[in-house]
Amino acid sequence: MIRKKNGEVEWLEFELLADMPLQHGVFLRHGGVSKGTFGSLNAGGLRGDTAENIEENRWRIQTVLGLEVIKGCNQVHADHVMLVTDPAQVLPDGDGLMTQQRALGLMVLHADCQGTIFYDPVQHAVSVVHAGWRGNVRNIYAGTVARMGREFGSRPEDLLVAISPSLGPDRSEFINYRTELPESFWRFQFKPTYFDLWAISRHQLEEAGVRPEHIQIAAMCTYDRPEDFFSFRRDKTPGNHATIAALK
Repeated sequence: MIRKKNGEVEWLEFELLADMPLQHGVFLRHGGVSKGTFGSLNAGGLRGDTAENIEENRWRIQTVLGLEVIKGCNQVHADHVMLVTDPAQVLPDGDGLMTQQRALGLMVLHADCQGTIFYDPVQHAVSVVHAGWRGNVRNIYAGTVARMGREFGSRPEDLLVAISPSLGPDRSEFINYRTELPESFWRFQFKPTYFDLWAISRHQLEEAGVRPEHIQIAAMCTYDRPEDFFSFRRDKTPGNHATIAALK
């Protein structure tokens, strides 16, 4: 991934999307105003942080991207991906946003979960999706591919998909996996009770028709890099990163 910095704000960009007419970034935890375990660029999670801090942090993110509008939603670890046609649109709960509106920043929040960008260079459409393990169980990725097809005429083989840093295989333990994960996931258990969620996501995308060479997984574990990333499993603190994409 490509690391960038503006002032004290730092973010990552995907090589897969570098030459596309798309602004995007996975924002690290540097350059904000939040304190303590939320330090410092906490983009969401009011439990322990303040609304004022989060508003300022989001403003800094928006400013470095040069966007007038960033649109998020109330995430609920489900599989609902919503079409955004108006920045003022009131959205129901969900875990993904999609648009063909230019200069409209779509945002999802995440720490150990995956923040994922889908870009269609043919139809010039974008989706941004939050996927935790519950999202994998509901296969939000296949749902996003299908919804982009219905809304924009996107073909799976045209899509470029980039997955943020998230919980790595050595930290993805599911003691109760027999009741939490479907049996089709069990082959991704690489040692007792530990599962490779990155491999599961890749498999789901390829099964949905996305070409293997059109998928970039950051393969950076949020748990293991406290200097850059929030991790609920590590710190039990609900600090969040923002992954944002906007069409140029």
